[in-house]
Amino acid sequence: MKARYCSHILSFKRPGGTSRGVLTQKETHFITLSRGEAFGIGECGLFRGLSADDRPGFEQRLAQVCREAATDPESLLEGLREWPSIRFGLEQALRSLQAQHPMELYSSAFLSGTPVPINGLIWMGEPAFMQSQIEARLAEGYRCLKLKIGALDFDTEFRLLQGLRQRFPEELLELRVDANGAFTPEQAPGRLEQLAALGLHSIEQPIRAGQWAAMAALCRETPLPIALDEELIGVWDLTRQEALLDEIRPQYIILKPSLVGGWAASEAWIRQAEARGIGWWVTSALESNIGLNAIAQWTATLKTDMPQGLGTGSLFTNNLDSPLRTGGGSLHYDGSQGWNMDQLMNLCI
Repeated sequence: MKARYCSHILSFKRPGGTSRGVLTQKETHFITLSRGEAFGIGECGLFRGLSADDRPGFEQRLAQVCREAATDPESLLEGLREWPSIRFGLEQALRSLQAQHPMELYSSAFLSGTPVPINGLIWMGEPAFMQSQIEARLAEGYRCLKLKIGALDFDTEFRLLQGLRQRFPEELLELRVDANGAFTPEQAPGRLEQLAALGLHSIEQPIRAGQWAAMAALCRETPLPIALDEELIGVWDLTRQEALLDEIRPQYIILKPSLVGGWAASEAWIRQAEARGIGWWVTSALESNIGLNAIAQWTATLKTDMPQGLGTGSLFTNNLDSPLRTGGGSLHYDGSQGWNMDQLMNLCI
């Protein structure tokens, strides 16, 4: 078997604003496997500044994995727990190699036309820019919007949300917000009170990750459901995961397979969350259509009708060709379009 890797820089159609800064490009990497006529591909969706494997030695580790994968790839997965995006890329590539079609990884109704409901993503920016995004997403049929907050003055952001809620009551539009840790523990209780009055669905990561006691206190008293996102990154050990969920007791957790270590790692988090009555949903982490396809097909098997965070494929000018389409507030797999297999097979040559 031959294993290769290569890099790809995704360019945003419009800069994406978060509380950690403005994104104009997204680095990603691919692993390809070939054995005779069989071909497999996976995406190592490294997220600079966020991924636990954004550290020295990433590309050297990726090259080592490709050397070792040529002989015994399955045995590598457990040793890659602390390199989550590489582990997920290899996990995808192995399943792709073994599949009847290298891009059809999970059998579900998604592949035959049943869409996955998703939220529309609203990037941070000036109020007029955010308003224009909101109008566009509503026109596209979204009934669940996720707004990035925390970069502008809070009063400005609150007024924007307030105006949106006045136009669309809760039964017509679900609103989620993602603070990306922008609030201090002192600010958070008052701001959660204000946001809760708008009938929001939830808030992601109101304070920075790693402050377990402060986050636990927020989750105990919050009037607005809290979802943990960054908090899960870098927590590999099962005992540590159990301790996190038992101490903080969030209302939701959010699974980004590229950041927590793939499908198996995400399923372990889901099992632990469900055992504690904690809700969950899945989001992408700005992967290309390779990783997004892998996440979406897996998510479609999980039997959840909650809107997922899988609408990011259309953000880039140079994404790879795929049958994935958004429309009507859902992600669709248009099997009539097919995959450009020449493009995929030549990526890492």
